[in-house]
Amino acid sequence: QVQLVESGGGLVQAGGSLQLSCAASGRTFDTNAMAWFRQAPGKEREFVAAISRSVHNGYYADFVKGRFTISRNNAKNTAYLQMDSLKPEDTAVYYCASSPYYGFESPSTYEYWGQGTQVTVSS
Repeated sequence: QVQLVESGGGLVQAGGSLQLSCAASGRTFDTNAMAWFRQAPGKEREFVAAISRSVHNGYYADFVKGRFTISRNNAKNTAYLQMDSLKPEDTAVYYCASSPYYGFESPSTYEYWGQGTQVTVSS
């Protein structure tokens, strides 16, 4: 089992920044891929970004490219999502997820999930 705990959400004005953290514990060798998803009310959960233990750049959904940066500290088993130039449409619950397999964007490929953290961007 892997336990994921997110933190760092909150309320921010449009154009502002937030950093989310996701701390993993338990079977951390199953966290080769760590990813962020988000889900707005009435919408499906969508992929935001992912990073592997060895590929340090990560990759992103088109709607966050140039604004969000994913990173990880393998020694701390923690992934981060730096969110800049936030827009009201970024408002959602953000979830951290992990998988032994890197390179996938479908939520169904991720076995472990955090409880989610709310991000609200006001206009």
